[in-house]
Order: sequence, then structure tokens, then C-alpha cells
Amino acid sequence: MDTDGRALSIYRAARTIKRKDNSLYNALRSIYEDSIFVGEISQLWPELPLLANLRCGLWYSRGFAATCYFKSTDGHTNNCSFSTARLNLHVAALAGQKGGCMIVDSTRKGKRFPDSMSKTIPIWTCVLNRAIRNYVCRVQSEAEEKGETADVECTASLDWDCSLHLPLWVPGTEKAAIEERIDEWVEQLEASGADIASLASCLKKPLRPLWVSQKTVIWLNEVPDHDSWDFTAVMLVSASAQNGVFQQHRTTSEFSWNYIPGAGDDEESWARGLSPGLFWNHAYDIIGSGPEMCNQKVAEIVEKDRVYRAQRGQDAPQICLKNPKASGDTDRCSSCTSIDSPGGDSMAVFRIGFTNVAVGSIQHAASVPDVDCILNCDEAHVHGRVANTEDYLHLPMVSSKWDRFSLSNNLPAAVNFAKAHLNKGRSLLVCCQNGEDISVCVCLAIVTSLFDEEGYFDDGMSFAQKGITKWEMRRRLVFLCKYAVTARPSRGNLKQVYGFLSQGRAASSDFD
Repeated sequence: MDTDGRALSIYRAARTIKRKDNSLYNALRSIYEDSIFVGEISQLWPELPLLANLRCGLWYSRGFAATCYFKSTDGHTNNCSFSTARLNLHVAALAGQKGGCMIVDSTRKGKRFPDSMSKTIPIWTCVLNRAIRNYVCRVQSEAEEKGETADVECTASLDWDCSLHLPLWVPGTEKAAIEERIDEWVEQLEASGADIASLASCLKKPLRPLWVSQKTVIWLNEVPDHDSWDFTAVMLVSASAQNGVFQQHRTTSEFSWNYIPGAGDDEESWARGLSPGLFWNHAYDIIGSGPEMCNQKVAEIVEKDRVYRAQRGQDAPQICLKNPKASGDTDRCSSCTSIDSPGGDSMAVFRIGFTNVAVGSIQHAASVPDVDCILNCDEAHVHGRVANTEDYLHLPMVSSKWDRFSLSNNLPAAVNFAKAHLNKGRSLLVCCQNGEDISVCVCLAIVTSLFDEEGYFDDGMSFAQKGITKWEMRRRLVFLCKYAVTARPSRGNLKQVYGFLSQGRAASSDFD
């Protein structure tokens, strides 16, 4: 019976039970329990950096060495693909430097691994391995023709493993269908302008995925040293337990709760403003508050953090822009910079090569040194800046989910502002709420319309002569993501950038 004394329908009763089982406390407690498993696995190979596959994976540890973005949709059955917009080259470089890496993710769908781990990442490792082998063979062949020694440090040769390694539960027919497309994806990667030479220098052994879940049996007295493997391990750690159809009811000495597999997924629907970093800063208080007080406790923490961020002003952390080293033999891996994002809240600011353009989050905009002007694409103002002055332009933009024309309507003014300052040799920071989507798309429009293919400012001359194609814009995005390794531009926002560029609006922009 409901509160009005009326009989509940089966549908309403089921919804009520589901809402109760998927409560905030159940989600956070499930994440906390799964994080213990992640911590145990990371301690078995402490030398290997721990990476979070955004965004779900970011909840399952207090701190990560870096983040990555492999989408499950790229690995869906009979619809597998390789995305040059999500190359994650910094992951391969970091794995090469450290001898391997661990990637954390989870899934709600009652299976042990998400599709991002079952197929997307295995496809990615195979494509990179073949591209590296092709590059090394090409360099060696050119050197032999000239009678010289190949100047390449990579050991890739005929014994370089380029096989497609998929988990056993992927059907043979699907594996065969994927293998038929690998060479096509390798060609796309090579044509995208990705810096394969740097990867060839970083990776001494081919990449290979390994799968670890809570059902994996590991003999603690026989844990192999990662250096003993003849490959660079990309360990795929699925944080959540496979729970089948029914949720698992658990009881402790204090509280009872329902376990939710993949609880970190779709955080907008349950987190109530809580971020992974904020959760881990107060994890013991939240978990200790129990199911009855959890919502109130989280609300208090989120509000205190909001007030703190609004009032901190000059107390904001100082984030320095790191200028990548020039390409050469000194450090071929320097362009693939690892990310320092403890708790997932500290987002870096990245300088895009030698373009004098940087991209980052609004939280750091006021405190970043060596920046002459700021283009703010977030709805909030940068602290301490007067709106629309000579060195500061505020153009509030929202995602294409909320406004399909938000970017395209503001891109002419954004490119005008950038061109006016870059012509004077001034440095520009483009920022948005997280520095991953909108600001990246605005940077893409600026770099494409005002710089040549090598990343040198030419006042739009090359763009006016050549125009733009989808493939050319994709190449520019690969160039940008080489430096802004946290970039995650959405498809809808990229379509607006292409629409703006293809209409020639950037080339015809004038200045007062």
C-alpha cells in the first residue's frame, strides 16, 4: 500500500524497490568496496602506473597516475571501430616508459568486463603495434637503400607481435570480422598524422592486453615480474564483481546495503554533485554516516566545497604551463606528457606545441603564469577578471546536448579574439569548465583556421588556400590531442566546429 492507502501497481512497486536499491549510499559503498580490490591489484605490480578510464573508472581509487578515454561503443558487437579522435597515445608512451600500465574501469551490465576492455583496447593495442612495425620497417628499408644505419631505437622487427589478442569470451566469428578491418584502421592511424616515431622510440616491446577481474585467480607466491614478459602489459582491471541479475545484499556490523556493480557509471544520475576527488577526501565520513544520513552528509560536503571554491581567490593552486621539448633525439616521449590529477579534480593546463595557445579548466585560469590573455568559454567568470576587457573575453558556451548552435554562434568572436592577440605575439589560454570538451573544440577551430599543418601561426593563409575537409580537421585534432592528453571533445561539438570551418566563416572574419 502507498501513503494514500491505494494498492501499488507492479510497475510502481518495482520502481520504488529499484530506487531504494540504487540509493546514493549503496553506490558509494559499492565503489568503496571495489576500490579495495583495485588497491590490492595495484600493489602486486607497484611499478606500473594506474590509469582511470573516464569517467567511470575515476571513482575506484584515491589517486591515478593518468586518465584515458576508451569508449565501450567502439567495441560493441558487430559495430567495432577505431577512433582517431581518441588515440590515447599518452597511454602507450607511459606504458613504454614504465614497462606497462593498469587501466581501471567497470560495468553494470552483469558481465565481467565492459566492451571498452573486451574489444576497444585490444583493437587499439593491435593497431598501434602494426603501425609501429610498419614505421620501423619503412625506416630500415630507407636506410638500407642509402647504405646507412637506421636511426631508430625501437626493436620492432619481424618478431614484433602484431596479433589481435582478444579475451576467450569473444566469439571466433566476431574476432575474424575485427581482424579483417585491422589493416584499414592502421592506414587511418598512419594518415592521421599521429606521432608514431615517438611511440616507436618509447616502446621496446609490443603492447598486449591482460584481463583482471574479481574472479581472476592470482597465486601471490607466483606473481611474475612485469620485466620478465616479452610484451608491454596493458592490464585491464574490471573493478566490479559480476553480480548476475540480482543485486547482492550485504551486511556489516553497522549497516546493511545492496551492492551495485559498476556503481561509478552515469554519475549525473546519482552523485548529487559529488566528484570522485571530493568523495575520496571524505570517504570515511561518508561511508560511516550510514544509509540514513548519507544524503545529508554528501549535501553538506558538496555545499562546503562550493563555498570554498567561490571564496578561495588567490588560494587556488598554482599550475605551471609545461612547454613540450622540441622534437628530436633528446626525448622522443616528451610530447606524450603524463597527467597529475590526484582524485580527479586537479586538471592540468596544456600548451599546444609552439602555437602560443593553451587549453585548460577555468579553476586554474586565474593563477596560470605566462598567459597574456584568456578566452573563457565557461558560463562562470574567471575570478578577478573584468568581463570583456582587452585581454579577457567571456563567451559562455554549453554542450551540444543543451544547445546545438552554442559553439557555432560564438566561434567567429572566439577566432577574432585569438587572431588579434596572436598577431601581436601574445599567449592565449582557452578555458572551460573541465578543459576537456568545449575549450578543446574552440582551440581546434583556432589552430585549424590560423595555423599551418606544422603548428606555426600564418594568420590564416594556409586555411584560406586549402580550405577544410573532415579528414584534415581530424588530423588537426590528432595534433591538438598530442599535447592536450585529457581532451574528450564530443561529437556534437566537433560537428559545430566543422560546420563553422567548412562555411569559410573563419577565413572571412574581420577585425575592428
